[in-house]
Amino acid sequence: MNQQYSESAAILEHNRRFIPGGVVSINRAVRPEIVFVRGDGAYVWDADGNRYIDYHAAFGPHFLGHNDPYVTEAVIGAIRDGQSLFGSGTTVHEGRLAELLCEHVPAAESVQLLNTGSEATYQAIRLARAVTGRDHVINIQGGYNGWHNDVSNNLMTPLEQLGPRRSPGEYPYYPISAGVPEDHQRLIHSVNFNDLASVEYVCERYPVSSLITEPILQNVGIVHPQPGYLSGLRDLADKYKFLLIFDEVKTGFRHSVGGCSKLFGVLPDLAVFGKAIANGYPMAALGGKKEYMDWFADPDLKRRVLLAGTYNSHPAPTVAAIATIERLLMNGGEVYERVDRLGDRMQTGMEAIVRELDVEATVARQGSAFCLYFMDHCPRDWHDLAEHHLFDLDNRMRRALIDRGIYPFPVATKQWSISVAHTEADIDLTLEQIAATLSELEGLPIRALAAEDDSPRQEQAPGKVTAHRLASMRR
Repeated sequence: MNQQYSESAAILEHNRRFIPGGVVSINRAVRPEIVFVRGDGAYVWDADGNRYIDYHAAFGPHFLGHNDPYVTEAVIGAIRDGQSLFGSGTTVHEGRLAELLCEHVPAAESVQLLNTGSEATYQAIRLARAVTGRDHVINIQGGYNGWHNDVSNNLMTPLEQLGPRRSPGEYPYYPISAGVPEDHQRLIHSVNFNDLASVEYVCERYPVSSLITEPILQNVGIVHPQPGYLSGLRDLADKYKFLLIFDEVKTGFRHSVGGCSKLFGVLPDLAVFGKAIANGYPMAALGGKKEYMDWFADPDLKRRVLLAGTYNSHPAPTVAAIATIERLLMNGGEVYERVDRLGDRMQTGMEAIVRELDVEATVARQGSAFCLYFMDHCPRDWHDLAEHHLFDLDNRMRRALIDRGIYPFPVATKQWSISVAHTEADIDLTLEQIAATLSELEGLPIRALAAEDDSPRQEQAPGKVTAHRLASMRR
């Protein structure tokens, strides 16, 4: 079906009169320019009445689905009980949330609560500089850790700008924002994911305070750490005395209540959480080793690291986070088993489709999060991805799926997110639409057939991959 967006267009035209670009976060300015007005479970509706199966989840927070009843009731209950933003002293709820985090997240001996992931990564780097007395920071090419000067660089840098692979070595600072002072840019060093040699290269040349990385690179889909990479970072942090920071804004609580430190058995010095921690409410947390976290309350004003925020631990997102974690822990964490089954169903189905159509493509997945890459292997870093993935084809596929009522974020390589609210029927319908879309797209890369597979193949007409055929692929 071809969606119509006339009401969305009218709303956006109105908003552009009062908001630069018409949106309050520039990352939301994408095509098609759809204005969503309602979300329920796995579905969202736009201003024109079109319904979509949602795999964007607002960049990942809605792990339980939109407006999960258990979380919603907790928030409503807090409001009815007269909870308010008191702005003086502590509260019972922030103590309960902090206790839950320290109890279930191996990386968190002590925590502070904030509103956004960017605030939390900013505070983590500031804390690392205070603790180490050093200024230089290592971040990861292709990663996203927020909007501030220390990390607003080297995002999805085109290869024409990036140049050949540098290993061991570092890439120049390529800002993604105007207004970053050149004097500040010299403090930031970008290296590829899964490249320990380049981390050591930088450490041998500069006084490094910290390295910040997503433990799974999820800003550009799903890029897994190679065996030994995360433990290698831990060893280098110990050797060169910098603080290792895991940015788990995307990975935390979506893959495990304990985060990637639990999944991979590697403890960072500091870890940052957000998004799925409160199922769509504005909440972030910074946790880490108590010896470092205590610098936020050090009695010596020369050592104390300022952390302040009027809306930190506002009661609505705080009780939402408590309820979300309670929900995730119910029945031994069965929600993770459920979404992993759905993720496996999606991955198996997508792999069957591309195999049937002889499309050169690979599905990378971690539990409920996945991405289809038009290349013959899962990428190991941004440079590998930028060199081999067909971005235009990815963009066209996503736009075609949106027209069919399936909503992945319409930017190539962005993560797809399954929620607890999705059903097997949602997955199967999505697979049917993916099959139909791929069979109609021009310019698909053809998979090289194995040498022994020289038997004639039956011609497949465009648009003829049916639900029945998809079921037979699974069998």
